[in-house]
Amino acid sequence: MSAEKIISDWKKKNFKPVYWLEGEEDYYMDSVMEFAETNILTAEESSFNLTVFYGKDADWTAVINACRRYPMFAEKQVVLLREAQQMKEIERLEAYVENPLPSTIFVVSYKGKSLDKRKALYKNLKKTAEIYEFEKVKDYKLQEWIANYVRSKGYTVSSKAIVLLDEHIGNDLNRIANEIEKLALNLGGKKEITEDDIEKYIGISKEYNVFELQAAIAKKDLSKALTIIQYFEGNPKASPIHLVLPALYASFSKIYSVFGMKDQSDAALKPLFYFNLTAVKNAQETMRNYQYAGIEKILLLLHHYNLKGVGVGDAGTSDASLMKEMVVKMIAGL
Repeated sequence: MSAEKIISDWKKKNFKPVYWLEGEEDYYMDSVMEFAETNILTAEESSFNLTVFYGKDADWTAVINACRRYPMFAEKQVVLLREAQQMKEIERLEAYVENPLPSTIFVVSYKGKSLDKRKALYKNLKKTAEIYEFEKVKDYKLQEWIANYVRSKGYTVSSKAIVLLDEHIGNDLNRIANEIEKLALNLGGKKEITEDDIEKYIGISKEYNVFELQAAIAKKDLSKALTIIQYFEGNPKASPIHLVLPALYASFSKIYSVFGMKDQSDAALKPLFYFNLTAVKNAQETMRNYQYAGIEKILLLLHHYNLKGVGVGDAGTSDASLMKEMVVKMIAGL
């Protein structure tokens, strides 16, 4: 079940006594916890019937005692346990989970991992609670997620703006959502988010970014590639090497996979490139300019320089110098 389904059930006043949220994707857990804290109860009801614990500071006896209280002047009370993965003796919650109070809505977020399924706590949760595991959005679905999120907020977004957000921010849904919220506040009455808006309000250059660097390498435009890297050097927070190289590797790996496809038409490639026709044309140009062996060599170089970037086999060469050396070898076929 999705976070949206949980929230939809709550809006309909359909509640279970215990919700256990776990996994690697914080965004969905945060969304559910935020709704539980601010929307299940009215402001007046919350004064007496909302209790929030944080795992690092929470004592299991205090949590259980809170859950066993009866609501005051309301049908339900809400008890939230945030960051439960940091809680000591969390297994002791088994005593409550085994027999939860119907008038309490107990919601737990257990971030970054899953509860040990061999433990008694998990076995009791399976009997009495709703358990949800939220996985990271796959990298290849991230641009689709961005487009859908923007649409859910009542806006449209250009393909290049999506790529800029994806390449610059990466798989951090909370940060992507925050940046889109920031954009929405600044757009006034405008309903389309463009690359110009991304540059103006988020600070991601529409000319000097990973996407444009990859395009310059695809065209074998060494001058443009070096200019972009020069920009990175002057703006080190814009695109540090540990973000640039994995993004390039992901792009060229995708292009590399196209050689194994029988159908390499625009129609066949569009789904692979999130229906971004510019990205499709860029991939086709890269294939023409480098061929199979050239793309393979680029992937090896990216792996080699990624190791150098973290200090393996290199003694303090700057990020910009490493990237310049790398693109010269890529474009010259060295």
